[in-house]
Amino acid sequence: MAETEQTVSDLRRIKRENLEKLVAMGIEPYKYRFQVKDDIADVKRRFKDVTHEKTAEKVTVGGRILQTRLHGKAGFADILGQEEKIQLYFRLNDIGEKRFELFTLLEAGDIIGVSGPVFRTKMGEITIAVEEFEILTKCLMPFPEKYHGLKDVELRYRQRHLDMIVNPEVRRTFVMRSRMISYIRSWLDKRGYLEVETPILQPIYGGALAKPFKTFHNYHGVDLYLRIAPELYLKRIAAGGLERIYEIGKNFRNEDIDAQHNPEYTSLELYEAYSDYNGMMQLTESLVCDLIKEMIGEYRLPFGDKTLDFTPPWKRVSMADAILEHGKVEVRKRTREEVLDIAVQLGVPEVSSEMSKGELIGEIFDFTVQPHLVDPTFIMNHPSEISPLARRLKEDPDFSERFELFINGWEIANAFTELTDPRQQAENFAAQAEMRAKGNEEAHPLDEDFIGALECGLPPTGGLGVGIDRLVMVLTNSASIKDVLFFPQMKPTRDAEPKTG
Repeated sequence: MAETEQTVSDLRRIKRENLEKLVAMGIEPYKYRFQVKDDIADVKRRFKDVTHEKTAEKVTVGGRILQTRLHGKAGFADILGQEEKIQLYFRLNDIGEKRFELFTLLEAGDIIGVSGPVFRTKMGEITIAVEEFEILTKCLMPFPEKYHGLKDVELRYRQRHLDMIVNPEVRRTFVMRSRMISYIRSWLDKRGYLEVETPILQPIYGGALAKPFKTFHNYHGVDLYLRIAPELYLKRIAAGGLERIYEIGKNFRNEDIDAQHNPEYTSLELYEAYSDYNGMMQLTESLVCDLIKEMIGEYRLPFGDKTLDFTPPWKRVSMADAILEHGKVEVRKRTREEVLDIAVQLGVPEVSSEMSKGELIGEIFDFTVQPHLVDPTFIMNHPSEISPLARRLKEDPDFSERFELFINGWEIANAFTELTDPRQQAENFAAQAEMRAKGNEEAHPLDEDFIGALECGLPPTGGLGVGIDRLVMVLTNSASIKDVLFFPQMKPTRDAEPKTG
C-alpha cells in the first residue's frame, strides 16, 4: 500500500514539474478554446479505406491522451474522443524542434488538439500525421495508461470521471442510456404525448407505497417531501383535460440500497385518457420492442449467462395463476388467516399476522414467482389492498386491473387502469391509514386535494410507470444499478484517494 501511495505521489510531482516546464516555455497549459472540425469516430469511418499514402484532406480533432511512445526523432500517441480513440504520429521533421520538445512533455491524461492528414501505418492502423498541435488542458491526476487500469469497483463509482476515462465500456453504457431516453421521448412525442413537469417537493407524498425523504421549507414553515412518484400530480393534469401526457424525471425513496435500488432514480410515467391496463400493456410491449430494435437490432440479447428473448407477444399471467404455477398453492377465495398459513408453510420471510391478505399474497409472489420471470412477462391482477390507486376487477373486487412487467426477475414497469371514482379512492386511502396504524410505514397517506381533483372528473385512464435505470441495465448487460448511474449514492468515506493499477 505504501509503495502505491508513493508511486501516486511521485507521478503527481512529475506532472507538476512538467506543468512548470510548459509555463517556462511560454505555453498556456489551459486554453480557452479550440476549434474541433472533425469527430474521431467519423474520421475513422470516413477514412476506413485509407492507404499508406497521406490523404490530401487534413482533419482537426481533439481528445485525451491515453499513452505516448517515443522512438528517437518520432513518436506516437493515442487520443480518446467521446466514443473512439485514434493514433497520432509526431515526427520532428514535420513539426520542428520546439514543437517536438513539447510533444515529449505530453503525458497520459493531457487533452490536446491536433491537425494533419490521415494515413495507414505498416501495422494497419488508421493514424493522423500531426502537422500542428496544441496542449489544451494539462492533466495533474495520475492514472493508468491501460484501459483496464482502474480495478477498484467502489472507487470506480466514487470517481466516475476517472472510470469513464480509463474504461471505454463505461462510457458506452452512458451513451446508450442517453440515446435510450432520447428515443423514448421521440417515440412518445410522435404518438401525440405531451411532456410535462410536476413538483419534486411535495406537501403530501404519494403515488407509490414507499418511505419518503423529508425536508423543511423555511419561508412557509412547513414540512415537504421529495416525491416518491409523480403520479398524483400527473393525474391532476389529466383531470385538467390533457389526454396524453408523460414525464421523465427523478424520484426519491428513503429505502435500502442494493443491486436494483438507489435512493434517487429515474422513471418514465405516462397517462392516456380513455385507455386501460390492457392498452398500457400493448403500449409497453410496443415501446420496449421498438427501443430494442433501435438500440440492439434484434429481439434476443445476452444478459449475464442468459439470453433474453423479447420476441412479441410477451407472456401475460395473473398473479394468482403465477403463484399457482410456481408455488403450487391457490390464494384466491382464501381467508387472510389461510393465506398467512400458506406463507408460513412456504417459508416466506418477513411475514406477520398484522399483514393484510393482499400484502401476504404480494410477499408470496415475490418469494415463489419473481425470480423465475426471466423473459419479459406481464403479471396481472394484483390484490386491491396493495393497489390503492387502481381500479378493481369487476369479476373479483379482491384484485385490481394492474400489471407489472418483469424482465430477468426485476420489476421494470407498473401500470393500472386508474381509479377514477373519488368515493372508492377515499375508502382506499382510509384502508391505507389502517395499515399505517398497524405499522406499515409505506402505506399511502391521505391526499384530500387529489380526491378533490377526482371529484372534478377524471376520464377512464390508463397509467404506466417504467424504471428507466433498470431498463438501461437490461439493454447494457449491467448487473448493478450503480453501473448505469453516473453518480450512485455511496456510503461516505474519508479515503477518496484515487487508486490505479
